[in-house]
Amino acid sequence: MTRYALGIDIGGTFTDVVLFDTEQGRRLTRKTLTTPGDPAVAVMQAVDQVLAEESIPPGEIERVVHATTLFTNALIEHKGARTALLTTAGFRDSLEIGRERKYDLYDLAAKKPRQLVPRDLRWEVDERMLADGAVHRALDVAALDDIASRLDGAGVTSLAIVFLHSYRNDSHERAAGERIAELLPDLAVSLSSDVAPEIREFERASTTVANAYIKPLARDYLNALSERLGARDITAPLLLMLSSGGLTHVGEVRRSPVQMLESGPAAGALAAADIGRAEGLEHVLAFDMGGTTAKLCLIDGDEPEIAYRFEAAREKRFAEGSGLPIRISAVELIEIGAGGGSIARLDGLGLLKAGPDSAGAVPGPVAYGRGGTAPTVTDADFALGYLGAEGFAGGAIEVDLASCRAALDALAGQAGLTPEQLAWGVHDLVNENMASAARVHIAEKGRDPRNYTLVATGGAGPVHAYYLAKKLGIRRVVCPRNAGVASALGLLLAPARVDRTAAFAAELDDMDWAKLEAAYQGLEAEARQVIADTGKSDARVQRLADMRNIGQGFELVVNLPTGPYSHDSGANLAEAYARAYQTHFTRPPPNVPVAIAAIRVRLTAPVEAAVNDLAGRGVQSSARSGRREVYFPEADGWVEAAVLDRAAMTIGDEFSGPAVVEEPESTMVIGPGGRFHVSANGNLIIELPEAAS
Repeated sequence: MTRYALGIDIGGTFTDVVLFDTEQGRRLTRKTLTTPGDPAVAVMQAVDQVLAEESIPPGEIERVVHATTLFTNALIEHKGARTALLTTAGFRDSLEIGRERKYDLYDLAAKKPRQLVPRDLRWEVDERMLADGAVHRALDVAALDDIASRLDGAGVTSLAIVFLHSYRNDSHERAAGERIAELLPDLAVSLSSDVAPEIREFERASTTVANAYIKPLARDYLNALSERLGARDITAPLLLMLSSGGLTHVGEVRRSPVQMLESGPAAGALAAADIGRAEGLEHVLAFDMGGTTAKLCLIDGDEPEIAYRFEAAREKRFAEGSGLPIRISAVELIEIGAGGGSIARLDGLGLLKAGPDSAGAVPGPVAYGRGGTAPTVTDADFALGYLGAEGFAGGAIEVDLASCRAALDALAGQAGLTPEQLAWGVHDLVNENMASAARVHIAEKGRDPRNYTLVATGGAGPVHAYYLAKKLGIRRVVCPRNAGVASALGLLLAPARVDRTAAFAAELDDMDWAKLEAAYQGLEAEARQVIADTGKSDARVQRLADMRNIGQGFELVVNLPTGPYSHDSGANLAEAYARAYQTHFTRPPPNVPVAIAAIRVRLTAPVEAAVNDLAGRGVQSSARSGRREVYFPEADGWVEAAVLDRAAMTIGDEFSGPAVVEEPESTMVIGPGGRFHVSANGNLIIELPEAAS
């Protein structure tokens, strides 16, 4: 009999595992340091520990759900496969030409995004497809033999094939891919017509190249993880989280791993949305801070918003156009290089900086005693008393407070500050970095942060949530139980999901409705097959389209009414476009004909409720576990604060700050004047002083 669901989330510093008992509603959690050289090692260590803890037979695990930052880190750090590009003759340099737009007009030293494929690994082949899909010049198949020989000689392990207008007619791409695969069977091949069959050559090429760059890494990692799970007699299906917040099977990710670039952050946003629903919150700012990065996501309603384009590996954090454009469905969020492992330093002007460089899992913060020498945000949090050495990370890490303080003292001496001033400066600076990013993101959405409740998750999120909320003018913070492994919990809430897109250029006033309906049904049939391979049968269908007014350069992705479509559907589609335009631009669209540039379908199949109470409930009798000196600047320095055991709290318990609430996976810090209680759902609800008064 199967009764357990297993969630695995690999971050840049920690790997989180949650085992959920679907019969009794219990959860077992484990947090261990990530092993960058072989991430599956940390995964299996945590899985072995959590199974051994309660002698659980591996055969009782009914499903395994996984998310990872492994692939996006490979893009950012340029540690992917040696990749080549095969493209239409004359278009070898389209990746570097891009949009011919400087992201910072006045920065004479602005760096362009680093290309994943150097120019000497880009090859051209004679072929040409027209914009309507007609063959203008046939594919020179004979030339592919010579190109394959050169690929082999260059040591290439992955190839992206991007031909002009293949989104309308993919026959040349498929013929080239089949011939190359025949000649080089071990070469990973990515076709743009599979990965991103959309108009706009540059974005399509960038997405396909990114997919090719991480494809061998994804293949090898997933094979290794599947083998190791099988060796433990864990035979449950392995499902993977997509950037869109849905799940899919291993085969789909092996085909298109680029869909997993934002899988970990998406899982955290899903967990925050579930917490918000449980507490009846309409507006949530999800804040997930780990050891390497922090993620912020606005949630208005039940689910996070979905974007259909984003940028990876930006040269400048907030500069649109400074990264690699990626065309996939992804939860709309911002990611900042601010985590517990962010390194503190003085810049050339003697100013204190924190991040974006991170100590990661190896060597990690100085306090971890694993060879780190540069002080980090986590070291500052230990020095301020926000983190306690005893039982940190569930006892998995023996904290070296002496070395931590020595590293901070050395930096304080260079800066001319006391150790307390330096530690608080690091903590406050990283909070300001995150607050600045949040202000920009919220302002771009036309929203007011004061209308939101901050939901704090991640190992470092609850430590920094209180003062981050103060900076943003937010008066309420929610912190769930097991907040440090919330992303892994979010994996167990995710539905199976498939997104498919296809080019379809037509004006509404001159639409072939039968052709449009047939195109949608074809996409839906393809998506249903993927859902079926994931183990689900019933799925909800949402039709969407990329629409614009004639003459506009870019489209809006519009949610459309359900089909089937006919001649009578024109008014409904036009109305849907007008509503989307009004929402996006706060004004009605111009009186100009409307056209469709591409069609999309989204199929979602909910998973049986795996985590019926994400927040959990306390079971012990006394929450107070002691007191310690903690630094609070509004109290003019060190204050003796209550240290509370999160597992001992019960529904309805009320407390006042200053206080520190500890659990194995994370620590919640509440400043003087703050009040907090345990809600009916088991969440900590923290009211900041302005609201408490």
